Amino acid sequence: MGMVDITQKMDVLRIARAKGTIVLKSETTEAIKNGEIKKGNVEETAKIAGTMAVKSTPAIIPYCHPIPIESVDFKFHVHGNRIDVECEVKAHYKTGVEMEALTGVSVALLTIWDMVKYLEKDENGQYPMTQIKDIEVVEKIKEG
Repeated sequence: MGMVDITQKMDVLRIARAKGTIVLKSETTEAIKNGEIKKGNVEETAKIAGTMAVKSTPAIIPYCHPIPIESVDFKFHVHGNRIDVECEVKAHYKTGVEMEALTGVSVALLTIWDMVKYLEKDENGQYPMTQIKDIEVVEKIKEG
């Protein structure tokens, strides 16, 4: 058991896209769109945190190989009280990058939650509406 032996595999282009959604109050998404969040630019901060997470995946998930990440890209789509986040990761390597994409989108969503939690709490300090959901791999490509 443990890390999979990939010594016999060839380096090829690997691409993975993962997505997920955070559900917030409509007032919170409006505040994000209007740049009114106390902690700063939500999208940019989530993008930076997600990128750092992609690069840190082998430190977080024990049996993931360290992969020379060549590209990380995030897309954010606000609609109503939801924000969809997509993370695309590319690398030429012997194994796929789907765990990196999943880690990136997860941390980006968690960062959004952290930045807006003061707006999401109710009078008891609870989060009755806030949810992170539907995290999945949208596409995995192996060229070559």
